[in-house]
This record gives sequence, C-alpha cells and structure tokens, in this order.
Amino acid sequence: MEHQQRSRARLSPSSDTEDMTMLLAPRLAHFAGVARTEHVTRAAQEMGVPQSTLSRAMVRLEQDLGVDLFARHGRTVSLTPAGRTFLASVERALAEIGRAAEEVRADADPATGKVAFGFLHTMGAETVPGLIHAFRADHPRIRFSLVQNYGEAMIERLRSGELDLCLTSPVPDAPDLVARRLDEQKLRLVVPADHRLASRKRVRLAEAADETFVTLEPGYGMRRITDDLCQEAGFKPRIAFEGEEAETLRGLVAAGLGVALLPPPAVPRPGVVELTVTAPKAAREIGVAWLADRPDTPPVAAFKRFLLSRRGNLLPT
Repeated sequence: MEHQQRSRARLSPSSDTEDMTMLLAPRLAHFAGVARTEHVTRAAQEMGVPQSTLSRAMVRLEQDLGVDLFARHGRTVSLTPAGRTFLASVERALAEIGRAAEEVRADADPATGKVAFGFLHTMGAETVPGLIHAFRADHPRIRFSLVQNYGEAMIERLRSGELDLCLTSPVPDAPDLVARRLDEQKLRLVVPADHRLASRKRVRLAEAADETFVTLEPGYGMRRITDDLCQEAGFKPRIAFEGEEAETLRGLVAAGLGVALLPPPAVPRPGVVELTVTAPKAAREIGVAWLADRPDTPPVAAFKRFLLSRRGNLLPT
C-alpha cells in the first residue's frame, strides 16, 4: 500500500508540493511530522503511513545520527535538545526542497513553463523579438530566460545546463550536440561614407586587401568567418580594433577607423555605406543547437518545433 501511494505521488501531475517533499525526503518529512504532533500514531495517520513503519524510520534515523532525537513516553514523544536543533534545520531543508520542486515543475508546465534561450548579439534587435512574438501567438503564457552572447560561450552554457537552445553561427559540429541549419544571412563590407569604395554597390573582397579592418574578438563566430573569407580572397586582414558588438564596429567604421564585414543592421547607420560582396560568397549560416542527450520539457519541445518550422524563413526580410 505504501509503495502504491508513492507511485501515485511520482506520476500524478496534480500532486501538491507537500506530496513531492514526502517523495523526495521521506525520512526527514516523517521526522518533522512526528516532531510536530509529538505522537507517533497521530503522525502516522496524518501522513498516511503505517505506525510501525514510522516508528522504525525514527529509530533508524536516530541510529544513523548516533543521538536520541525523541524522549518516549508511551505513544507520545517529545523532542530532546538534539531533536530541537535537528528539527530547525530539517524544516528549512524541507521548505527548500518544496520550493525547488515547485519551481522545476512550474518550468516544465506545457502552458506556462520556461525556455532558456541563447542567441547572438546581432539577432537581439529584430530576429529574436519577432520569433518570440510569433511563437507566443499559440503559446501566450510560456516564459523565456534570454541570454545574448557569442557562439562559443553559448555552447558552453548549453553544456553546463544553463541554456536549453541557442541560435548561433557558424552551425556547430560536435558529437554531444544536435545542430540544425535554419537560414543564411548575407554579409556586407561596411566602409566609411567618404571611403574610396563608397560610391560602389558591389565589391570583391580582394579589393579591400590593403584596408584596415575592425572585427569582433577571437572566439566570436563573425571573427572566424571574417578571417576565413579574407583568406579565401587571398589576404590576411590588418586588424586595428577588436570589439564585442557589431554596432560598435559600425561606429568605428563611421569614424574612419577601418572597414568591417558585418551582417545587415536592424536600423541603417549614418556615416557608413554597406556594400554587397560578390566574391567570395559572403554569408553566414544560422542554426539552432541543443544537447544531444538531454530530454526536453514540453515548453522547450514546443519552441524547438517552432524554430525548425522557420527553416529558410528565420530572418526578417
């Protein structure tokens, strides 16, 4: 009978936090129940366990601790000084377990749960707000924990369990990850408005071989793509400034401090001209990644399906 009751507590989505606490820490919860009632029979009735089981559990607990927690007076009991000290800590522990159980169950709720979602800085102005707005049309109460970072940092946060999913570029290739290509974004050569190439609409990247570049720092996906494209064009870029944010680089370009390969801006930036690169092909792949062996909660699974359904239509037009 006791086993059946615990199985129901484990499987029932309507179990309350107290039941979950009983499931996670039965001996501590039993101790607290006996301490509260100071009566083994009454405590057994309130908790729905046989009196003999409860009595044996208290004896085993005292044996494990090596101290007497109760002074026994027939069927009634009272706490010893050691028992009172232990009870204060047990009640705090049980309350914390209850809060933790409530939190993780709330985060996994299909209608109101939470998704921890990471994305590149360059997708924060338009792409991600648009995606979440569209997703919440059908899932209006799902919550998001949003993290903006560069690709390698987000992959590490995936592995540490801080993120459920991330949008990143380049699309990662690692045995512990699942990654799916969602879209491709053209990159532009950004030059100052008074630059010698500013009157052009298109340019071969090799024509910028003698220019000074401003780039993102090593470790950023765009930095790797910039280095690779310049190498494909036959030169190694001379880098004057390294930054952490694309719009800061546009500001440096506008100030005449160099040129940059960047994705399109959310809002046109004065002082710069953005040129289409005709050769080599200047684009970056955008993909979604997650850990291969981690089960999804219902809200994460729903958002993952939504992202995959946007393949080829991820970015604003």
